[in-house]
Amino acid sequence: MPKKKTSSSGTNKLKIRGDQQLAENITELSENHVKKYQVENPIRSLIRLKQFPWTDKQKEFFKIALHPSTNIIFVKGPAGTSKTLLATYCALQLLNMKVIDSIMYLRSAVESSDKSLGFLPGTAEEKLRFFNLPFLDKLDELLTSIKAEKLEAEHRVSMFPVAFARGMNWTDKCVILDEAQNSTAKEITTVLTRLGKNSRCFILADPNQTDLNESKQGAVENITKKFIDEESLQMGIYTFEFTEEDIMRSELVKFIVSKLNKS
Repeated sequence: MPKKKTSSSGTNKLKIRGDQQLAENITELSENHVKKYQVENPIRSLIRLKQFPWTDKQKEFFKIALHPSTNIIFVKGPAGTSKTLLATYCALQLLNMKVIDSIMYLRSAVESSDKSLGFLPGTAEEKLRFFNLPFLDKLDELLTSIKAEKLEAEHRVSMFPVAFARGMNWTDKCVILDEAQNSTAKEITTVLTRLGKNSRCFILADPNQTDLNESKQGAVENITKKFIDEESLQMGIYTFEFTEEDIMRSELVKFIVSKLNKS
């Protein structure tokens, strides 16, 4: 089985690929932090990723997300800070590094609290496809030659609502819970307690864009606060926050978010 190689000095360096200006190498802390990965079904050929001019803040995120000691990251930030793109990029890199064997994208199937979508035509898979569009868009944005459909066919990526996660045991997987501001405390707990051997999890949220009613809002923030301590860090649980200054979508979005936050 493939095992992670370490250098004679007890440290190992990993490059962040896919960037014209490569980010600084990630230096592992010590052999005590190196996981003995034993992925039973590693990807056979590397997935080529498109190049982006990553910001310093994004490179900081990569260093945590790809570090061998990391298990869970709670990521908070406003719209346009590339939370889903960065998590998807890291998941694909972990797949390339043979640290995991597949990626799982989850969202809570929540409609807008202001207006219902009503009946959606098609099969159950076709109905849920609408909720998975952000992830599919990011895959298309990142991949060069291989298509998202091929990764699905090879069972390297899968997408489904959080409600389907009960009773599962996730081994050697990277789990992305997107739009977690729309997840209840029970749903987030369900995701966190499914994580098995060699799994990694990104919990992504923008608290300003929740579709839950007032009685259910704030679950992701309350849970995140429980893990902001030294004990959680020792268990590989991190928090990372993007701000208005990190909005990359456009200057217009940065202006809009700034104005809305002042009101």
